[in-house]
Amino acid sequence: MTTDGNGNGNGNGNDSGNGSGRSDERVSVLGLGAMGSALADALVKAGHATTVWNRSPGKADGLVARGAEAAATAGDAVRAGRLVIVCLLDHASVHEVLDPLSRELAGRALVNVTTTSPEQSRELAAWADRAGIAYLDGGIMAVPQMIGEPGSSVLYSGSADVFRRYEPLLDLWGTSTYFGEDPGLASLYDLALLASMYVMFAGFMHGAAMVAPAGVTAGEFAAMAAPWLTAMTGSFREYAEVIDGGDYTVEGQQSLEFSDLGDILTASSDQGVGTEAVAMVQGLIRRQIDAGHGAEGFARIFESIRRPAQGVSPRT
Repeated sequence: MTTDGNGNGNGNGNDSGNGSGRSDERVSVLGLGAMGSALADALVKAGHATTVWNRSPGKADGLVARGAEAAATAGDAVRAGRLVIVCLLDHASVHEVLDPLSRELAGRALVNVTTTSPEQSRELAAWADRAGIAYLDGGIMAVPQMIGEPGSSVLYSGSADVFRRYEPLLDLWGTSTYFGEDPGLASLYDLALLASMYVMFAGFMHGAAMVAPAGVTAGEFAAMAAPWLTAMTGSFREYAEVIDGGDYTVEGQQSLEFSDLGDILTASSDQGVGTEAVAMVQGLIRRQIDAGHGAEGFARIFESIRRPAQGVSPRT
C-alpha cells in the first residue's frame, strides 16, 4: 500500500486545521473484505458517520445494522464523504474502481490501505496528484481481528496534511506512524516487515516438520518454539548495530563457519522433509565463507542479500 506524497493541504475539501477526524465528518470506505470491514466497524463504533461500499452485495449488512450507510455504487460512496478509505484486492483493482471517479475524488482526501509495491504506490500517488486528490498511503501491520486493539499499527506515507488532519481517526485502527512525503515508504516498510515474518514462519514450519516423524505434534513443538524464538528476537538490535557499523569482525559474534547449517540439512533429509527453507539460509552463509569471510560474524549474510549480483561485498 502506498501513498502519494503531494497532498494539497486542503485534501478534504474543507478549511484545514479544524475538527480533525471529527465524528460529524462523513467517511467513506470502499472495499469490505475482512480488513475493510474491520476498518469500517472501528469507525462506526467510534461514532463516525460512515458510508460503505463493496462490489459484491451483502457484505455491508452487518455494518448497516450497526449504523453505517450502504452506498449502491462506488461513486455514491465517494460523493458521500470528504475522506475516502480504499481497501481493495490489489493495485489493479484500485485503478479499476477509482479511475472512473477521478473527477468526483478531486478535492477529497484519499487514504489507500490496499497492499501495493512501493513503485505501485508512487504510481497511484502521481495519478492522484494529476487528478487533484490529496493522497495518503497506508500499510496495515495487523490482522483484521487486531484492528483497534493493542498491538495493531498502521504505517503511512504521502500527504502530511491528510495525515495530520485525520490522525485521530487513523489512530482508531492502531498506532499510526508517518514516514514522510515519499509515497512508497509505507509500502516498503510494510513489505519488509512481512518478509521478516514469513521467513520466520517458514522456519517454524520447517522445525515442526522435522519433529513430526518422531510423533511430536505441531502444537507441542509450538509450545517450545514460541518462547525460544521470542527470546532470539532480542538479537535483532545487536545484529543491526553490527550491520550499521559495517564491521563484521567485532568481538562477541558467532562466526559464519560456526553457523554452518550442514547438520540441520542432514537431519532434515534423514527425517524425510524438504530442505528449501534452511538451504536458503545455508546458501547465504556459504557465499560469504567461500569468499573468505568464514571467521566473521553471522550478520555478514546481510551482504549476500544486499548485493545478490556480486554475491559478496569487498572483504572488510
